[in-house]
Parts: sequence; structure tokens; C-alpha cells
Amino acid sequence: MKRSETQPIEESKPKGQTKEDYYISVQEYTGQGYKLPNGEKTDKIAKEHRKEIDKAVKKFFQEKYKTEVIVHNTVGAVDGATVFVESVGEPHFYTFAVIPIDLNEEEVLTDRVWSQEGEVENAIMAGVYGMIYEEEFKKLDQYLDTFVKEHPVTGIRQEALEKVAGGKFSTPYYYVNAIEYEFEALLKEYLKNPHMEKAAWKEKFKEATFNPEGLLITLDLYMSEPNIEPEETIFNKIVSDIERMEGLPSGTYSIMLNDNLILKDSAIGTKDNSLIRTKPDPIIKE
Repeated sequence: MKRSETQPIEESKPKGQTKEDYYISVQEYTGQGYKLPNGEKTDKIAKEHRKEIDKAVKKFFQEKYKTEVIVHNTVGAVDGATVFVESVGEPHFYTFAVIPIDLNEEEVLTDRVWSQEGEVENAIMAGVYGMIYEEEFKKLDQYLDTFVKEHPVTGIRQEALEKVAGGKFSTPYYYVNAIEYEFEALLKEYLKNPHMEKAAWKEKFKEATFNPEGLLITLDLYMSEPNIEPEETIFNKIVSDIERMEGLPSGTYSIMLNDNLILKDSAIGTKDNSLIRTKPDPIIKE
């Protein structure tokens, strides 16, 4: 339902279709063609009931997670629809919930919204981490902004990030996953007081035990020109820069450089020719 965590996918071509039928340039991709398995019928019903779905999902996040959200997109899935949302204010994160749909009655079950185990919790804590270490993430942002100006690489579009590809604490160039059990105590603090000030969060975080392997930061970049293989010299430059840079957020870094194409129906760009530095040899920043 979101960008690949760290692993490439096998490249495949559906019978009777050309590459252009299922791939698109990352600069053109805004989520068009995104779909989930067996979601054709529920997608139609979901679009007809968009207002009540938005209302039910917002209520779900407010009641269960004490969080106000914006609904960006709803995509039909088997027996329901997946609803992509963005938090309002800080901590900032992207995640999703699922709303069941009764196909026989063509009814949206607004009182049964649910979320995958750990999915929203992971996103919340990644957002809290991004808020606590705002200055460190600014350094990473500045580096990547400069890098894409000086090299023929790019990230996904903001519209795609919001509608189908956003996960956790994300920008067009990277996404952050917080392993839930590493931050369980801090999650409880959030649910007690979701509007805690940044300074108070920093104090709470100092008291917690932090393992850099519990915070995954994935740089996910694309070649900016079509029909160009991922360039090893560019990839090696990113890897060496991240390895030597100081003042970056603590965590376990993976780096992916893809060609210019992204799959329309899954928002995944990793494929057989992608250059990847990840487990078992990631970059760890203490």
C-alpha cells in the first residue's frame, strides 16, 4: 500500500501490455492508475460515498489517536477501501486506515473503520521523531535539495506522496519508519497529550532508551531523465556523503537510486536495475 520499505521488486510485464501501460515517469506521477487487489467494485462505491468516508475516517483518528487528519485519497480494496491521510500540524506524518464496504448492500460501514496493527502508531512516532530532531532533518533536507540541483536525480511528486506513496514521516526524497516497540512508552505519552510542546518531547526522549536500528530512514531517489540506467557514480556519491556527514538524525539509513520510471498501480520505483544500499549493510548513525 505504500513505497517499498527497502527491498526491490521483481520486474514483470502483464501479458498484452507494453511498458508504457504500467510504468510512468516519476515526474508525471500523481497517483493515477494506483489500485489495490480486487478493489474495482469497492472503489466505485467508495467514490460515491466520499463525504461520509472522509467524516468517518476523521472521527476514527480523532477518537482513537487524538489526531486531526486531512483525507487525501480513497482507493478500493477487497471488502473495503484504503483511505490515505495526513496529520494536521505537528507531529507531521502520513498514514492510512481501512473502511469496510458491504458489497451486497453497496453500503459503507462507517462505524467499523480500522487500522493495520502498528501502522498508525509507527507513523505517529516517526512524526514525533521528526519534530524532536527538526534541525537534524533540516540538514538532511538541505543536503538533498542541493544534491538534486547538482545531479540528474529527483524524487516523487508531492501529490503522489500525499495520495498514494506517503508513509510515516516523509518528503519527496525520503521516508522514516519508527519501529513501534522501540517507542512504545513515548506512544503512550502521545495518546495522553498529543499536543505536547517540542521541548517536553525532547526531555521525554532523553529519558527513553533509543536504538538506532529502531528508526529506519530510507532515501528513495530517481534518475531525472528517461531511458537512463541508475548511475553508479551518483549512487556512490550519495552513499559516501551520508556515511561521512555529521549532524544527521540518528537511525539506520538505506539508500535507493532507481531509473526514471515508477509503477502506476503500486507507486513503487525499485526494480531489478535499482542500486540499493540496505540491510545487511545499512549506514547506521548513532
